[in-house]
Amino acid sequence: MSVIELRDVKYVYQSQYQRLEALHGITYSFEEGCVYAILGSSGSGKTTLLSLMAGLDLPTEGTVLCEGVSTADIDLEKYRRESVSVIYQDFRLFPMLTAAENVMYPMELKGMKPALAKKRAAELIKKVGLPDSVLNRFPAMLSGGEQQRVAIARALGMKTRILLADEPTGNLDSKNSEMLFGILKDLAHKDGYCVVMITHDEELGKSADKILRLHDGELIL
Repeated sequence: MSVIELRDVKYVYQSQYQRLEALHGITYSFEEGCVYAILGSSGSGKTTLLSLMAGLDLPTEGTVLCEGVSTADIDLEKYRRESVSVIYQDFRLFPMLTAAENVMYPMELKGMKPALAKKRAAELIKKVGLPDSVLNRFPAMLSGGEQQRVAIARALGMKTRILLADEPTGNLDSKNSEMLFGILKDLAHKDGYCVVMITHDEELGKSADKILRLHDGELIL
């Protein structure tokens, strides 16, 4: 089932001095239960495309649809809170919150009671392969691989079906990269998430279910 659909999506960066068309009419559908890898060199339009899918901006032309509804017709803040979760290369954990509190944060933001959020956080930490001892540690006390898994657990706490990952293995060694990718693949294949991952890692990208390549803003399948 298609959860995100791009229809002739174009995006233009416009300044006083220049006009740059970053995306040239991208059309594609993303389905649940599948891992997608988007490959391309710097400046190919990968991050721009992910930003549009995440609801951080609207296309200059064309349409991004989530379950058939255009992002231009909905509250983007609500869309980002309820429909998509983004995992970043630099983890973006709150440094003054413990791992458990980081995972609890989006759940409490949605109104979940602290006791229930704490229990759910522990379940999610375990789901991404981390021990209970991590729960009360601050991000600075965790390795890069552990921080990224906490970031995934936090994304899962938002209860969205779409996970967008922007270079999630960029700061990890090969062992942790493979472990992280295994978690994302399990989330897609076992739990039905739609996982869309930007990566420069060709070998990692080849392990995805479907590979998309962007070249100068154009989609190459």
